[in-house]
Amino acid sequence: MQKVSKYLIIIIALCITSCASRKNIVYFQDDNNQTQTNSVYKTILKSDDLLQITVSALDTEATKPFNLTNNSGEISTPHLYLIDSDGFINYPVFGKLKLGGLSKIEAINLLHSKLSPDYIKNPVVNIKITNFSITVLGDVKNPGLFTIPNERITILEAIGLAGDLNITGIRNITIKREENNVIKNYSLDLRSNNIFNSPAYYLQQNDVIYIEPNRATSQDAVYNRNTGLFISIGSILISLITILTR
Repeated sequence: MQKVSKYLIIIIALCITSCASRKNIVYFQDDNNQTQTNSVYKTILKSDDLLQITVSALDTEATKPFNLTNNSGEISTPHLYLIDSDGFINYPVFGKLKLGGLSKIEAINLLHSKLSPDYIKNPVVNIKITNFSITVLGDVKNPGLFTIPNERITILEAIGLAGDLNITGIRNITIKREENNVIKNYSLDLRSNNIFNSPAYYLQQNDVIYIEPNRATSQDAVYNRNTGLFISIGSILISLITILTR
């Protein structure tokens, strides 16, 4: 009877541990058939962004002063505009224009209003951030810096690019974002659908995503790093004890 009781206790303990582990691992535990997102996707232009600005219209001759190119031998590439630390670019004809802090739509509207109708009739303005990138660090399979060509990426897509979290990664993740020269921290819980309503669900350029390893993994890493030291100390102690007891 005592053996049966022991086995029963072990089984119950294993079940409890299994349930607890599942709660710490599984994504979207409050998932249902429909999840509404209130997140608004808006790319904000920032200092150090490299912009490719193209202007098109029926009158192609009128657009030439605003479509500068860099020529290297027979290769011609579009000119890129760097947003400086004060948020300005140096644009043809108009000189310094402040685009930093504006959304892409606001920047396009600003350029459109300056070009039309005095310089170009019905211009079409396009802006592309050529160095839009995010960084994923911590307990993922493939951490690193990732360039995003279409300037639109969610936190889930970023984690997918990094090969997903390791099983030991904490599902509470931190996003570090620079806003108005201040680093802001956003905390997201992958176990909840609330991430879809977070202002950090859509990432901005230069965001840093950090996935912290769980406590057991951190302690194991410290133990493994010090294992050689412990063995050396143990060997010395054994040698001293052997000498003293002879």
